This record gives sequence, C-alpha cells and structure tokens, in this order.
Amino acid sequence: MSEPEKQNEAPQPSVMDEISRLWAGLPDKPLFLALIGTWLVFFHFLGNSTLGYVDTHSLYAWMNYTYSTSKDDELGYIIPLIVLGLCYWKRDDLLAAPKRTWWPALALVALALAIHLIGYVIQQARVSIVGFYFGIYALTGLVWGPSWLRVSFFPCLLFAFGVPVGTMAETVTVPLSHIASDITGWICGTLLGIDIIQEGVQISDSQRRYTYAIAAACSGLRSLIVTLAFFTIYGFVAFTKKWKTGVIILSAFPLAVAGNVLRLTLIILAAEMVETAKPGDGQAAGNFVHDNGILSLLPYVPAFIGMFILGRLIKEDDQSDPETDPTLSGKETNE
Repeated sequence: MSEPEKQNEAPQPSVMDEISRLWAGLPDKPLFLALIGTWLVFFHFLGNSTLGYVDTHSLYAWMNYTYSTSKDDELGYIIPLIVLGLCYWKRDDLLAAPKRTWWPALALVALALAIHLIGYVIQQARVSIVGFYFGIYALTGLVWGPSWLRVSFFPCLLFAFGVPVGTMAETVTVPLSHIASDITGWICGTLLGIDIIQEGVQISDSQRRYTYAIAAACSGLRSLIVTLAFFTIYGFVAFTKKWKTGVIILSAFPLAVAGNVLRLTLIILAAEMVETAKPGDGQAAGNFVHDNGILSLLPYVPAFIGMFILGRLIKEDDQSDPETDPTLSGKETNE
C-alpha cells in the first residue's frame, strides 16, 4: 500500500467507540434500565432464602460465597463478562435486528419469576440463579423484541455456566473418578508395564510404596466445566451449521477426560520413576506433579489441541462442499 493510500485509510474505531455505537443504536433505553434495575434490586433483597451457609437475603452474596468456596464453581465470576464480550462481538447482528417492544415476552418474565419462586420456597438458590439469568434474557426480549432474543440466544446461553454445581457435582464426579482411574490404570499397567494394583479409584504400586486415590477433587470436573464452556464458545463462534457446533460441544467430554487421564498418568509415572531411582521418594514425586500449578494445566493441553484439530477437519469438510465452494460450483456450471 502506497503512502497516500495509508493516509486516506479511515482509522479503525476504538472499543469504546463501538460500545457507544451499540448503546446509541438501542431504543427504549430508559425502559430497559428501569426494568433491569428493578430486577437486580429484587434479587438483592428477595433472592435467597437459604440462610444457613451465609446469612443474607441477597442472591449475589450467596453466589459470591459459593464461587469463593468451590474451585469447580469459580468460573461463575467471569461468566457475565464473557456474555457481555460475546454481545460486543455480535454487535453488528444485534444492531441489525429489528427492535420493538414485544409484550409476549412477559410470559418469559413470568416463567423466570416462577423458577425463582420454586427455588426460594424449596431453599435451592441454584434454581433461583437460573430464574435470575433467564429473567435478564427475557427482559431484553420484552424491550427489544423476538429478533433480539434470537440473536442474543448464544451469548446468554453461557449464563448456564454461572449456576454452581455444588453438591450436585457428586452425580458427575463419582463416574468421572471411576472412568479416569480405569483408563489410567490400564495405560500404566498394560501400555507402560508399570506393576500397579488398582482397587476402585485407588492406584498403588505392587509393594504399596506409593498410593493415589482419584477422589472427587481429582475427577476432572473443573477442567470439564472450563473445557465445555470454551468449546461452546468456539463452536458457536467458528461454525454456522448446528450439527458442527454440536460436534464441537460434545467433543468436550471425551477430550476433558483424556486431559485428566494424561495428568493422572504423569503422576503415577513420576512416582514410579523416582521410586525406582530413589526408594522412598516416589510418593513425594507424584505429589509434586499433582500439586504443581503449572502442571495442573496439563488437562487442557490435549483438550484444546483436539478441539482445534477437530475444528480444522470440519472446516476442511466445508471446503469440499459444492454449495460453499465457488470454485467447485463454477466447474459444475461450466460442465
């Protein structure tokens, strides 16, 4: 590009300029602010009836307590920011969507209130969180219409990851622990030839010099939640065909398990190698791999590598589709 062309090129708008453009393009802002403000205040004073863990009626205080006491749930802190970021990414689609006050959305608002009421009565704040986030989505539809709901469905879908799993995690962590221990035991005992004894979710060497139990905390639930969230984002951002998005999201489950198995296998392998070289130090070596902050990121390596490989394979399938490849379409026309 020549120097005059560079000078004539229009400067790229800043992020704040784009946010201002999005905000300026939204009608009925006072109505939306009044509704969303009322909704937020309501859940602050009448959001939580479970006072045993944290003595507050604020749903937000209960969420903060839950997120701060469970590593499996701390992703909830940044979920609203991720949703806002994706709304910014879809700003052109949101601005292009026809906007109007859509009164049928009141039924969705009523449904959100009903969900919260059920959670409030049975003292399940997690149910109230579902109603809270769903109500925010419904209020945007009330002010800006069904087209807005359709375009914003994907970003708001991620609010689901802001619902703490809590004690419900046991229904997932127990099977995950057994799956991870069985696969790890087979890899170590059969493929690597390590003389181990597996008893349920507990793996030891044959002489009991080191022992590791794949407890709930090591089941891989945290990595599964994070992996599933980012796979969902990638699936919706990178693909337009629903089945391809679905394939990406579903692949999060086996890839997250594979990542956790890699970490558990390295723990056993480190313990075995050090125990062979320096008897008595194997347990400490495995504990080091388990507790090391950098090595704790290992489960995400095969997961994200697998995600991008799968994504590339699906993309290549698009390139061979006559309907989407103009080169192939031209050849067929000429023939």
